[in-house]
Order: sequence, then structure tokens, then C-alpha cells
Amino acid sequence: MASRANQHVWLRAGLLCAAALLCLASTASLAAGAQASQPTVASAYPVASDVRIAGDDKQTRFILDLDRRIDVRAFALADPYRIILDVPQVSFQLASGTGQTGRGLIKAFRYGLVMPGGSRIVFDLTGPARIEKAFVLDAANGQPSRLIVELAATDKAGFKQALAADGTPALRPALDERTGTTGAVVADAAGGDHGAEAPDSRPVIVIDPGHGGIDNGTMAPSGEAEKTLVLDFAMALRAQIEKTGKYRVVMTRSDDTFIPLGDRVKVARNAKAALFVSIHADALPRGEGDAQGATIYTLSDKASDAEAERLAESENKADAIAGVNLTEEPTDVADILIDLAQRETRTFSNRFARLLAGEMKSVARMHKHPLKSAGFKVLKAPDVPSVLVEIGYVSNKDDLQHLVSDSWRTRTVGSVGQAIEAFFGKRVVSSGSEH
Repeated sequence: MASRANQHVWLRAGLLCAAALLCLASTASLAAGAQASQPTVASAYPVASDVRIAGDDKQTRFILDLDRRIDVRAFALADPYRIILDVPQVSFQLASGTGQTGRGLIKAFRYGLVMPGGSRIVFDLTGPARIEKAFVLDAANGQPSRLIVELAATDKAGFKQALAADGTPALRPALDERTGTTGAVVADAAGGDHGAEAPDSRPVIVIDPGHGGIDNGTMAPSGEAEKTLVLDFAMALRAQIEKTGKYRVVMTRSDDTFIPLGDRVKVARNAKAALFVSIHADALPRGEGDAQGATIYTLSDKASDAEAERLAESENKADAIAGVNLTEEPTDVADILIDLAQRETRTFSNRFARLLAGEMKSVARMHKHPLKSAGFKVLKAPDVPSVLVEIGYVSNKDDLQHLVSDSWRTRTVGSVGQAIEAFFGKRVVSSGSEH
């Protein structure tokens, strides 16, 4: 009797477990069905998901997989030989290191945002080549949409002939008349919409995160890009300065956008900036030893040493890296007046550089020669005190560890803020003593 009662208990328990499992399975099935029925949110921009290069040094084909059809304009540039592809803004979701090596006629390639709403792909060529075809296929038969470029080798004469037939390409972002810069930073430069309020009389400080968009800047062996490291630092510096309420901050870029060197200078001049601070991170080429620490550069016609000259030459090629100079070179007018303005401006620039080095050395590792000068294009505003700060070397393991550290960034940004306070305090005293 007891045995039969036990059998009933076990049977009832088994049925309850089976019912519970069926309920769980049903619930999971319903949840999965509900999730499957959720609409997929499409990316705001076309997505590039994969890339392939095929061919040899006679003919080469480039294929880029996309999630939708886009327009493309392709043209060539000389000195050095390059092919440029201008496309609408694309979200490049490609594997790390993509483009560092090529094949056939394409030595390497780079890609990224070149202006708001526009992306660019730049092929560095092994020699002169002509564009045979550049087109985009619609998605079909389970295959994605594809951008295809076919190149064929040519000689110098054929390359020049193709250039002449194509005309001078002109991809120029629309410049805002108030700031002389792209729409990405108009809101920053304009200081927001204040309606009929009195004009903001606070000193304007322009923060310039180097590189951006298609121009990665230097790259750490572990993959960190200079453009990202310096933007993080610049945004933290903006927050630090704005917290005081004493200054108005203008960013040359506040996202991953390429800004030509000339436009960066225009931002400072048109905003009537009292100070321009450009943020960068250096790297030594392989085989050239190791270096570490922060360095502060001011403008000079003659570089203070060979390293300063090398860096200035590298930084001044930023526009060429993007494929074509997007700005017109200014004409030399009133050279004497400009020279007089620059002399006074350089005095203020050197003063701020010394103050900055003094503040930074207490919280950050400094280069063995922390104050240098060279002919950086981005520092050439004749009426705006300007410095370029290399906050460290991405090629140095210890420096890189600092550059990605939030605590190091907070301390170093604080020291820059203190230097700015000291600089404007000294300028006020200096101005008052002259009258």
C-alpha cells in the first residue's frame, strides 16, 4: 500500500516537472518569436562590411561590400600617384589594419570621413595607373551591393593625359562664413543661439584635436589611432576649461571628421581666439630608436632640431593624406604688417609654452627637450598665440599606457587648465602695466 502511494507521489511529481518544462519551452519560443518579429533598425549611413583586392601590377580590381547602393566619383592625383574615391558618408565596419597593405597597383589604401556627409577612399599606387571602371552594383542573388574599381597600368604621359582630361577635382566642404570651418563645428564656434543677448566678451580658446576622419595620424602597434586619443584628451580639456566659466571654448572638430589645416587656422582667426592649442601624439618610425614624454611646439621658420623638422613635415602633409588639399592657399599680402603681428604673437606663444611646460612636468612625463619650434602650418595664424602639444609617443609602451588612462588624462588636462589660468592672468597684468 505504502509502495503504491509512493508511486503516485513520484508520478505526480514527474507530471508537474514535465508541465513546467513545456511551459518554459513555450515561453522561450514565444520570446524568440517576438524578438524575431522586432524590426531591424537600419544604419543611418551605408555600411561597408568587407573589402577585397585582386590582380597584379598590370590590372587590379578593388571590391567593397556595402549594405546599399551609393554614388561614387573617382579621379587620379599625381605627386605621389593616387586614386581618390569620393562617396557619401559611409560607416566603415572593416577589420582592424584593413588598407595597410595592398596588392597589384594598389600599394595601400585608407578611408574615412573627409567632411560632414562625405567619405573618401584613397589608394596609394605603386606607379602611374588609369581608372578603367568605377561603378556600384545593386544587391542581387543574395550578394551585397558592391563598389568596384578597375585599374590598369599606364606610363607617365598617359597618366598626365588622363589628369588633363578629368580636370581639377574640387571636393570642398561648404565653409560657414562666420567661422571659416565646416558645419561640424559651426555650433561650437558660434557659441550657441543667444538671441538678443549681449555678445560674449569672454576670451575664446580654440582646442584643435589633430587629424580625424580619413587621417588617422600615428598608429600604435596595438592599434590605437592618434586621432581618437587626441580627441578624447581635447574633449576632456574643453570640459575642464568650461567648468571655470571664464572662457568660451571652440573646437575645430568634436567628432571623427577630417578638417583641413587651413580651416583649423580659420576657425581661430574668425573666432578672434585669444589662444589656440593643437593636441597631437607623436610616434617614432621603426628603427629610429625610442622616445617618450610630452613636447610643446611653437612656430618658427627654422626648426629647433631634426626631430622637430621631421614632425613638422609629417604634420604638414595632413591635407595630402586626405587625397587633395581642400583649401586655397592664402595669398601673401601686407607682408610687413603680418610679420609685425607675428612677432608679438610669437612672444605670447612662447610665454604660454613655458607656462604649460612648467605645469605639465608636475603630473606628466616630459620629453628630455620639452620646448621646441618648427614650421607647423596649423600654428601660422599671425594674430593668435598658438602652440602644438604632443602629449606623448604612441610608439612608446609607457606613454601609450598613459594616453589611454582616464586618471592620467584627468591630471594632465588639469595642468593644462592651470597653465591657461596663469597665461591669461599674466596677460591682464601685462596689458594693465602698459597704460
